[in-house]
Amino acid sequence: MPAVLFANPETQALLGPAYAGALTNLLVTNTVPCDPDVYGGSGLLDPGVGTFFRAGGGYAQPWTRDAAVNSWNAGSLLAPDVARNTLWSVVTRQDDGGRVVQQDDQWWDQVIWVRAAWHHYLVTGDRDFLRDAYEAAARTVALREAAQYDAARGLFRGPSFFNDGIAGYPDPLVGADDGASSFVLDHPVAVTQLALSTNALYAGAYTALAAMADELGRPAQDHARRAARLAEAVEAHFWQPARGRYGYTVATEGPAAGELQDYQEGAGLSFAILFGLADGDRARAVVRGAHVSPHGITGVHPRFGRYAAVGHAGRHNDIVWPVVQGFWADALARSGHLPQFAAEVTSLARLFHGTGSYYEIYDAATGAVDGGYQTGRVWDSEPEQTWSASAFLRMVHDGVFGLRPEPAGLGLAPTLPAGWGDAALSGLRYRDAELTVRLSGAGDRVTAFALDGVAGDPAAVRVPADLTGAHTLDLVLGGGAEGP
Repeated sequence: MPAVLFANPETQALLGPAYAGALTNLLVTNTVPCDPDVYGGSGLLDPGVGTFFRAGGGYAQPWTRDAAVNSWNAGSLLAPDVARNTLWSVVTRQDDGGRVVQQDDQWWDQVIWVRAAWHHYLVTGDRDFLRDAYEAAARTVALREAAQYDAARGLFRGPSFFNDGIAGYPDPLVGADDGASSFVLDHPVAVTQLALSTNALYAGAYTALAAMADELGRPAQDHARRAARLAEAVEAHFWQPARGRYGYTVATEGPAAGELQDYQEGAGLSFAILFGLADGDRARAVVRGAHVSPHGITGVHPRFGRYAAVGHAGRHNDIVWPVVQGFWADALARSGHLPQFAAEVTSLARLFHGTGSYYEIYDAATGAVDGGYQTGRVWDSEPEQTWSASAFLRMVHDGVFGLRPEPAGLGLAPTLPAGWGDAALSGLRYRDAELTVRLSGAGDRVTAFALDGVAGDPAAVRVPADLTGAHTLDLVLGGGAEGP
């Protein structure tokens, strides 16, 4: 396993064990045998590997969204063979033999698989995987277009990312006291809503499809046009110029039909930045206006009236999900918000230290393990949640060390907050190379770069894709230490 080391002893004491614990969670605790009779519908599982990433201590399956998130966050980099199995474990064949992401009852989360598949190729360079993944991705998106695309609004209908519980939706979309069922699709008004995170994910999926097609030498223009049109629709329906922020969701039926619900959706804001829907001044406005609790950004803020009345955060409402923290921290790093990035990383590390484990959900005010309130009771927060751990790995790899896989190699754009001291990531496998990445200084601008002692261009730091053996990269950082 790789290891991190920060020169500041306090930083190392906080982040070092959290990093090691996240590695163990992903690569040991939650890497489990994969039954080909159950998960072999794609015909592409590798029996020689025989394992995949399960969703966590309370969830024996990989789940479509969890499989994608865990592979994208860290699995494809750290254990590419296991990640490939994980991605194929949620793919099946249709009657004509074509592959498609499994058509389960949480269809709105299928398209995140497309981003994960493209990332897997960037990390591994596996062109056989890319060819099969492109076909499965294109077919999956086409199915969702036929079933959920609202041509009048230019958006996709469906619940928000990962919020399968009714606790994630504002009062106007929900019956009194959550109704009888916790599952969002049992609530008709919530089924046809238009959610920020889901539409940002579709835009990201189209962008990934365009990149996959281009890499394979196939036409990419249609995917790119669809991405652009969807970005325009997100702008038109969710951005509030007078307030300088995005809204959360729009009901298409019921008493609140056509009304933008002005709540902050953590995943939606993150995806808007990560997929380029909000960049430059827009990204800065999003971050400036974001509410972050004492223990990290929450799923949806503020608390809905029905949960304020019972005095407990909703399971998907004003509560901390580390999976959202991981995306938010990555968005902060990529948009140059160093102090906010540092705060989110340390928040999740402290949540880990509270129990020595990565749980599913935490109370936003106290940091206590808390599954949140829904349908009349407080739910459990499941232990050893894989995407909570992989979220922290994403913070370190993509955030601190700025790993940016590209077709031509591994780019680096680090973000090292002031006061953390010099940092090193050692024992990192990238394709056929083993890397040690050493950062000195602070900030998010590379001022000097060397590979094995040979100086390179600090404006274009990249590890060639065909590099083999052990190598050391030294990067000197400066600028941006206080953020924009």
